[in-house]
Amino acid sequence: MAIDSAKAHQILEKLRELCETYPEVNERLSHHTPTFFVRDKKVLCHLWEGSHKKSDANELPMIAIWCAAPAGVQTEVTEREPDRFFVPPYVGHRGWIGVRLDQDIDWSEIDAILRDAYRLVAPKKLVNQLDTP
Repeated sequence: MAIDSAKAHQILEKLRELCETYPEVNERLSHHTPTFFVRDKKVLCHLWEGSHKKSDANELPMIAIWCAAPAGVQTEVTEREPDRFFVPPYVGHRGWIGVRLDQDIDWSEIDAILRDAYRLVAPKKLVNQLDTP
């Protein structure tokens, strides 16, 4: 799914601003969508624009990121805020979360979510750089 809407492009620009502050993160297309990688190998997050099946009866159009999350977070956030967080297809079985970005966005929260994801996928040396001011 390509990123087509003006809103998705605005969100992508903000994601770029955040991700460029993390050590050795780059962006390229993967699965036809903008994806941020650590050292061009490990996926930090994908940005998706499209639909997510909430049930067989309906699909919700959305703009969202998919990223790794610490153990237990997926269940916690999807139960607490099911309108904002979801279990993404393909990677949800690994504990990843989907975070809707087509609603009010708290960019400091998104930064914290992405930093947690970074800590899970990046080598220890880079995590140390992330956590050192």
